[in-house]
Amino acid sequence: MREALKEAQKALDKDEIPIGAIIVANDKIIARAHNLTETLNDVTAHAEMQAITSAANYIGGKYLLDCTLYVTIEPCHMCAGALAWSQISKIVYGASETKKGFSLLNQGILHPKTEVVKGVLADDCEKILKDFFAKRRK
Repeated sequence: MREALKEAQKALDKDEIPIGAIIVANDKIIARAHNLTETLNDVTAHAEMQAITSAANYIGGKYLLDCTLYVTIEPCHMCAGALAWSQISKIVYGASETKKGFSLLNQGILHPKTEVVKGVLADDCEKILKDFFAKRRK
């Protein structure tokens, strides 16, 4: 998760919403990504979506079996749907997303074999987001 937080910092440095993600396979980081929605002028350029594409390119296939996504916030419905289609094995997230997180819809959106771990470094993941939005509101 610390590596995902480094990606969130890269997003923050670009004045993007500071969300970062990495994907790991065989104890090796195969994808790193952060939000690029402003940079790319693309509402789908979430950190998770960028990481999925990068990881799929790395492994040369669309399925992320035996891969783990670490992301600083609970994925939204769009990202959860893409993660389901990728058949990723595990999702580890930091802060909960109380407005648009996938768990608000229901747990059934993910692939049935996907394991979910929540709350890893949640305070650190939440702080970077809260600080970003507090600064924006001033």
